[in-house]
Amino acid sequence: MLKTISVKTSAQTEMVDVTSQVQSELSKSGIEEGRLTLYVPHTTAAITINEGADPAVKADILMVLNQMVPWKADYRHMEGNSPAHVKTSLVGSAETVLVSGARLVLGTWQRIFFCEFDGPRNRKLHLQIAALRRPD
Repeated sequence: MLKTISVKTSAQTEMVDVTSQVQSELSKSGIEEGRLTLYVPHTTAAITINEGADPAVKADILMVLNQMVPWKADYRHMEGNSPAHVKTSLVGSAETVLVSGARLVLGTWQRIFFCEFDGPRNRKLHLQIAALRRPD
C-alpha cells in the first residue's frame, strides 16, 4: 500500500520531525505487523532516523553537514544547489521501519526526520506499507 505525505519546509536546511504523520498513516492502513519503507523522491532532500528528545541533536547534525559540505565552494552544477545534492547523497533517500502491534518500532528516543537541504519547499514523502504474511 503506497501513501504520500506532504511536507512543507520553512528553511534552506532543516530537519522536520514527521514521526506522528507517519504513524497516523500507518494507523489508517490497518496493518498490524510488517514493515514500512519511507522514500523521498527528491534529489535535494533526505530521510533519517535519529534522536528527537533533544533539539540540539538536530542542530548538531545540520552543523556538521554544513561544515562538511559548505554552500560556497567551486561547484560545477549550474543551479547553485550542489551542496544540497551532496548532503542528500550522504544522508540517503530511504529508511525502513519495522511495524508491530500497528505501531512503528522505534527506540525510546528515535524519531523520523525529513531532511530539507534546498528549501523552503513543498515536498513529498512516500510510504510503502507491507504487511507480513502469516504462515498457513
